[in-house]
Amino acid sequence: MSGRAPRLRRVRRFVPSGRMTKGATPKVVALGGGMGLSASLTALRRITGDLTAVVTVADDGGSSGRLRDELGVLPPGDLRKALAALCGDDDWGQTWSRVIQHRFTSEGELHDHAVGNLLIVALWEQLGDHVQALDLVGRLLGAHGRVLPMSAVPLELQAQVKGHEPGSPDAITTVRGQATVALTRGEVQSVHVVPEDPPAVPEAVAAVRDADWVVLGPGSWFSSVIPHLLVPELREALEETKARKVLSLNLAPQPGETDGFSPQRHLEVLARHAPKLAFDVVLADKAAVPDTEGLTVAAKQLVGSEVELAAVAAQGDDARSSAGGAPDRHDPELLAAAYDRIFRMHGRIGPWR
Repeated sequence: MSGRAPRLRRVRRFVPSGRMTKGATPKVVALGGGMGLSASLTALRRITGDLTAVVTVADDGGSSGRLRDELGVLPPGDLRKALAALCGDDDWGQTWSRVIQHRFTSEGELHDHAVGNLLIVALWEQLGDHVQALDLVGRLLGAHGRVLPMSAVPLELQAQVKGHEPGSPDAITTVRGQATVALTRGEVQSVHVVPEDPPAVPEAVAAVRDADWVVLGPGSWFSSVIPHLLVPELREALEETKARKVLSLNLAPQPGETDGFSPQRHLEVLARHAPKLAFDVVLADKAAVPDTEGLTVAAKQLVGSEVELAAVAAQGDDARSSAGGAPDRHDPELLAAAYDRIFRMHGRIGPWR
């Protein structure tokens, strides 16, 4: 085995307007889960020195589901992905990002467990405090931001799905579990969480109320985005915060959850789950919006916002879905540029606090 260190890939960096130092840039809170939240965080860490991720805790599949079932802990997977996304582009950051994302391959009990999941759970058990443990992992990784769970208890996602059962296209079925909801063959009508009215993590609520900007999405609409609106204290903070708010739409409908959904349909679903929640800007990839006028009208009527169209999708064959359809991966530099433009065009006049 060669002792030579691998050559690092040169990373193209977006340079925001002005100096990026904590206290001189906006306080941004990003909410979501999975790869959608990771895309936002990878972009946002390039343009602000004051970034907090608030992450869903309803995952019940894979390594997270196994740890949750065996130990009764919060599912760590989406929290791990958020921490990895906040790692810097230098040697230290990229090395630790790969380490915590590494999965074991074996014929035993460790198979498919992610290193970061085990590390997070070990610190939870050692420290007895979710937030303190995640802060410690963030310091170890040199993360460019903070990661918080949205709730202090693991949640079960339940959905009302039309046509989930083969041969009964009009029947409404209750589907339980985030992993099952994400892959349902039917049409999701609504979602809720168990326990109902779960407690929010106080630090997450405080971050939303104290933010300059809040970003919700992109991500799996029913299993990563909307669950934040099902935690009463968090939803109220989103409704009442003085922060400006961006709703970031997906690049394409997600097989299972949102097959056939237009951008307008995504807004309709969100508005049904949180009718009092308004946004300042809806951000969408211009190539993913076939009806710009329809989206503009829907955004104003449903969530009280303007629409910002920008090219934010990654290009090339590696950016396309496994089905060969529309691009399903954001380009972090293009997304960073879009967020930076929104923050400057719709933000406060004068320096950030």
